Amino acid sequence: MTVAGLHLRLARPADLAAMDALFAHSYARLIRADYPPSVLVTAVPLLARAQPALLASGRYWLAETEEGILAAGGWSPRGAADGEIRHLVTRASHVRQGIASALLSRAIAQAAAEGVLRLHCLATRTAVPFYERMGFRRLGEVSVPLGPGVAFPSERMLRAP
Repeated sequence: MTVAGLHLRLARPADLAAMDALFAHSYARLIRADYPPSVLVTAVPLLARAQPALLASGRYWLAETEEGILAAGGWSPRGAADGEIRHLVTRASHVRQGIASALLSRAIAQAAAEGVLRLHCLATRTAVPFYERMGFRRLGEVSVPLGPGVAFPSERMLRAP
């Protein structure tokens, strides 16, 4: 399924408030089935914050229609031939419509054009099947520190030739 009028564009620093709103809305709803309430209460407010440097990097993409921003995601360099997928999320009401796949495909192509051979990501438990469909493989569960006393269980994944 595709979304009519979907447009992909690079994020801008002015998108910060819209990104914070998208993250807060979507993370809380999308990962609810895979994490206990104690993790959601402590981690979601920390996960749901856009990073200004990422928005200004020229490597973070937004998917939007007349309805507004439906999804976002991108990547950052992590060494000469490695990159990291960052903050890929879709509005909860628009999952399974190909939007995240389009964004991730755009990020993968951009990374490849910059010489990146391997893409890493920290996936939520909820997103692991999606990343596997996109060519990533599991490397193992990790606990990501988000702040003092706050850790978030994630799956380290890798997409490599």
